[in-house]
Amino acid sequence: MSWWSWLLAAIGVTGLFLAGSSNKLGWALGFGAQLLWIAYAVATDQWGFIASALAYGFVYARNWLRWRAKERAEAVEIGAQP
Repeated sequence: MSWWSWLLAAIGVTGLFLAGSSNKLGWALGFGAQLLWIAYAVATDQWGFIASALAYGFVYARNWLRWRAKERAEAVEIGAQP
């Protein structure tokens, strides 16, 4: 089962990379990976991973909402210019 943690880590890093490149898929990938980490925690009786997955999920959601708000504000600003 050790391969599972490596796979989840790779998914998480890919999500971070894509999100850092302003790719919307990165936010979804990173957030979704947290659900997989919770499943991993339950399957392996490593309950601390649930706390970290919830924290990472919160950060992914917060940053995505802030990024989306900034993107929308910029679109409105561009549309308001003559």
